[in-house]
Amino acid sequence: MKNTIRLSAVLLATTVLPVAAQSDVLMGERLYQENCASCHGANLEGQSDWRTRLPNGRLPAPPHDASGHTWHHPDRVLLDIVKRGPAAIVGNGYESDMPGYEDVLTDDEITAIIDYIKSTWPNRIRASQESRSLADEQAQP
Repeated sequence: MKNTIRLSAVLLATTVLPVAAQSDVLMGERLYQENCASCHGANLEGQSDWRTRLPNGRLPAPPHDASGHTWHHPDRVLLDIVKRGPAAIVGNGYESDMPGYEDVLTDDEITAIIDYIKSTWPNRIRASQESRSLADEQAQP
């Protein structure tokens, strides 16, 4: 199943997307494997019991596949979470094991990772997340 998800993402990238977007998705997959997979899983599956707090009070890394909640966030928020880390976004003393990557990855690299993640989602989830992103863009001053 896990390999099927990766294969589906690659097939989608190579059959539907323009050449430039295909290379962005493939670059995003490589960057994801290098920077995210150690916590979020090589197949975007997240850590086990990701909704149950660890003894230190922090939450395990959530999945980025369709079973998680990544798709509930607009692109702007996803970029900000990766860039600054969840603790900076949530505030109020929230603690997370995830650091911000703004000194490690460029905005374009973060966007490529997000695009790779989105390429693995079923069409209905991708459409829902795209709608959220559009509404968020329209709400920005």
